[in-house]
This record gives sequence, structure tokens and C-alpha cells, in this order.
Amino acid sequence: MSAHANYIGRFAPSPTGPLHLGSLAAALGSFLDAKVHQGQWLLRIEDIDEGRCDAASVEHIVHTLKRHGLQWQSEVWVQSQRHAVYQAALKQLQDKNLTYPCACTRKEIDEANSHRAPGENRIYPGTCRHGMPVAREARAIRFRCPAEPVQWHDHRLGQFSDDLNTSSGDFVLKRGDGFWAYHLVVVVDDLASQVTHIVRGEDLTDTTARQIALWQALQSGAHENHFTPPPAYWHLPVILAADGQKLSKQTGALAVPEHDPVPNLNTVWQHFGLGKIKATAASQWLELATPVWANYRSAQAAR
Repeated sequence: MSAHANYIGRFAPSPTGPLHLGSLAAALGSFLDAKVHQGQWLLRIEDIDEGRCDAASVEHIVHTLKRHGLQWQSEVWVQSQRHAVYQAALKQLQDKNLTYPCACTRKEIDEANSHRAPGENRIYPGTCRHGMPVAREARAIRFRCPAEPVQWHDHRLGQFSDDLNTSSGDFVLKRGDGFWAYHLVVVVDDLASQVTHIVRGEDLTDTTARQIALWQALQSGAHENHFTPPPAYWHLPVILAADGQKLSKQTGALAVPEHDPVPNLNTVWQHFGLGKIKATAASQWLELATPVWANYRSAQAAR
């Protein structure tokens, strides 16, 4: 595949534990996609929920990526060091009247969704959209969702049209405890680092419309020549545990064994439906895997 000088991908793990096979799959997919396009691959540490993150996990993640030959370009961005950037982005949205304070408790939102079937998304009912109830204090800052559905295309899953007002409602940008919400920091960092392609697990598919809405809102009013289009998305199938649950730290997924990286890479490879690659080192494995990934990418394209 010819060089794509403007391709910028990224891997953005949360350091709440060591890297497991599910995270390695996302890292490998995004790394190889950048390699196929001869683009850049960035690493960002999403430790914004500082109470759940720790330095030992960061060190373990970095070591595991290097052990598997997944080397990033440029400096590593650490979200806990970027509070001022997120505050500036929030002010930008506030100045555009795209946010509002919300006094609703989790219990109140649950009660408003009591008619929904188990497993359905909880929708914020818009209680504070036009002003908080009298004598209540703000517990969060919410984003005003656009009236029109968000249209976007996934490389593998095809076309989506998401009306955020019926799928999520106005969502939180900053929590009452002072922590930033995931959607805001992800979009601010992707926009700032000029990410053009996001390759990640399918479990994050339903976050995409919210992130695109924020991406567009942060650039509203910009001249057409200065508007950066949202990234292209490719959501990969996630690795499941024996009980059918997604592998995650919360469900006790084990750390990736590091004594021999090639079997780990092949395990992920087989999860994607691809045949084992014979190699003696991670660097050799990645070189052999790159043209296979190019063909896999073409085969995965939604028709």
C-alpha cells in the first residue's frame, strides 16, 4: 500500500492493571493499520480517573508493548498532566452555550429510566437542560446533544445514524467529584494530536456518535478550510472469555505473559480469523504480518 503521510493512529489504554489479550488485540490492530499506511502510531495513557490508575500499571503497559515490538512515535501523552487543556476545551463549549450544570443524582436518573428493559441504555431525561430545580446544586456539567442524528461510517460495521437525544441524552463532560468524563478528554486529545484513524474494540462502538458530536462542537464556527473532519473508525471484534464476557480487568482478565511474545501475537491473530505466522521474534512476526493485515483490511471493508 502506498504511503499515507497524514495517517495518524493511536492506542490509548487506561492503566488500571496490566495489559491483557483484549487490549493487546486493540494495540496490534491499530499499530498494524498505521504500519500498512506508513503513518504514525501514538501512545496515550488515559489515567484521568486517577483513583483507579497507578504508575506500576503504566510501567507494565509500556514494557509489554515494547516486548511485542509495538513501538510508538513521538512523546507519550498522559491525561493526568493535561487538566488545563481540558478546562480550556470545556470553557470553549460553555461559551457556545453547549453545556449546562446538572443537579440530578444517579438514583433520579435510574428512576426516570425505570420503564426501560434490563440492558437498555439509560437516557438522561433532560431535567436540568433549561435550568436546575430551585435550591439544587450542580453535580455535573452536561453537553447539549445536537438535534440532528450523528451520521458516521465504520470500516467493518458499515453506516450508523445515531440520534443522541434518544440513545443517551445529554451526557456528562465533568463529574461532580471534579473528574473529567471519558468522552471529553478522548476527543480533546484526538483533536489536538490530529488523529485521523481510530482502530479499537467493538465494545466502544456506541461511544462513537457522542465523540463525533463533541469533535464537531469543538470546531463549530471554524472556517471550512480550518475544520478537521472526524477520524475514520474501524471497530474490531473483541476477545471473549470462556463465559462469553469481554476480556477486561474488571472480569479478572490475566496479564499478557511476556516470556515469549510470538505466541501472544498469534493468539490475537487467530482471534481475527487469521492463520499463525511462523517467526522467532516479534519484529520478524510484525514484518510478516503487515501485508496480511493489508489484505485483511480490504476484506473487512463494509460493502
